[in-house]
Amino acid sequence: MTRARAKKPSGSKSKRGLRSKRWQLQTAKAQFSELFRRAHSEGPQWVTRQGKEAVVVLPAEDFERLLARAGQPRSLVEFFARSPLAKAAVNLDRTPDYGRIVEL
Repeated sequence: MTRARAKKPSGSKSKRGLRSKRWQLQTAKAQFSELFRRAHSEGPQWVTRQGKEAVVVLPAEDFERLLARAGQPRSLVEFFARSPLAKAAVNLDRTPDYGRIVEL
């Protein structure tokens, strides 16, 4: 009886030059330990289902970094409202400027 070999994940170059690996769902399930190891050593691993990207397996450190980034303000107004200087007393009064006198 011949045993069928599991398909190796295919590789492709991403925009950042890193090799991202793509796994079919069946292969990822059958070789989860290898998927896990490669996620740690090589970076994010894409798992596809029916030829479409479904999920990405990535190291916990990368995930934590993404969560921290998600906590950033969504708008400039929110950014300034959260600023420690938001409650600082700032004098915004200006002396009126009437322009200069010009002889014609």
